[in-house]
Amino acid sequence: MAYNEEIDNRVQKIVSRWKGMVTKKMFGGVCHQQNGHILSGVIQDKLILRLGVDEAEKVLKEKDVVPFDITGRPMKGWVMVEKNGFETEEALKGWLGRAKTFVKTLSPK
Repeated sequence: MAYNEEIDNRVQKIVSRWKGMVTKKMFGGVCHQQNGHILSGVIQDKLILRLGVDEAEKVLKEKDVVPFDITGRPMKGWVMVEKNGFETEEALKGWLGRAKTFVKTLSPK
């Protein structure tokens, strides 16, 4: 799977300002880690977010949000947002902020 570099550049502009961020190629796409934990990523034209089980279940009811499933087994606590769901910078910042909020609850690796 390839990833949309334009989307990743938009993500990079936001997360590169945050402390403890590292970018790695994974899952056939790219992932952004904070303090050793994956926070977000891009696969194809989709934004991947780690939100925790409760928040992920809640946002799966929203338009343009689907389970994070690239193997046939959805990952609990993770979602993918279709491109239409983060067209504006405000929407993208909002999604990334949700993931950042969850990852802050995890102990640094």
